[in-house]
Amino acid sequence: MAVATRIDPKTLFTPQEWASLSNRSTWKGLALIAHAWVVILAAAAVAVIWPLTIPLAVMIIGGRQLGLAIMMHDAAHGALHKNLKVNDWAGEWLTGGGLHRYRPYHLTHHKFVQQAEDPDLVLSAPFPITPTSLRRKIVRDLTGQTWFKQRFGLVRGQLAARKAGEPLWPILKAEIVRKRRLLIGAAVTIALTAPFGLWWAWFVLWLLPQATWLQMITRLRNIGEHACVAKDERDPFRCARTTYAGPIARAFVAPYWVNYHCEHHIFMHLPCYSLPKAHRLLLSKGLGPQMEIRGSYMEVLRLAASKRPPATFAAA
Repeated sequence: MAVATRIDPKTLFTPQEWASLSNRSTWKGLALIAHAWVVILAAAAVAVIWPLTIPLAVMIIGGRQLGLAIMMHDAAHGALHKNLKVNDWAGEWLTGGGLHRYRPYHLTHHKFVQQAEDPDLVLSAPFPITPTSLRRKIVRDLTGQTWFKQRFGLVRGQLAARKAGEPLWPILKAEIVRKRRLLIGAAVTIALTAPFGLWWAWFVLWLLPQATWLQMITRLRNIGEHACVAKDERDPFRCARTTYAGPIARAFVAPYWVNYHCEHHIFMHLPCYSLPKAHRLLLSKGLGPQMEIRGSYMEVLRLAASKRPPATFAAA
């Protein structure tokens, strides 16, 4: 097992620089969670008032759903709040949940990044792919096929493997338990909105963004982070990628500084709001050429879809 190489931050930063980077705020992480929810509610309210804005709302809400996942990710590293009990509670209950299942999985990714034991290697290993293949993946994301497979693939497999006469209820019960937060959230939201004639709001303004736009930008994020990075790469400056993101990309694709992924892997316990400063300090120390950096997500997509399709020959 080839454990990922670690860098002592003291070899790169002064004590004052590192203290300013590694300080965990008691309010910034919670404020970012609040910001994500406020944006979601504001976009939903505008969409209810002006239904023509629903497509835009789907993109905005999907982007903030990813933002909540980023906050849960920070909590997995103990970086969301200075108090670890508050950190874990907020990461589990204010971001959509799943922290306690996600943490061991994700820390294994950091321990063995780009190595055979990396559980996320399957996400980056296929790249580069052909442009046609990438388009097919994006279409599956935007049409909900990816979401359906991820959410219901297990129960579909269990139902398909069920023997004749085997009871159905235990399989369905286990699936209900796994989906209980989704079901409770749906029931509460529908109960609160239905008296106002907005029974559809949860389906259109929460489930639809989650099943479509969130799936696509999660794929784009995964591609930006590790696609076309060499397998078995041990250099901590090269095993993950930072992708520059302008205002539009930050609003719809890469919220809350998730694009600074190289810095995150070098210093995985830094809060997300410290990553831009860490990036600037590394550049100021002349380390930019050693790092895996790309200028935009479009540049990364061109790299990820750079595989040439097999040549075809016309019949003589």
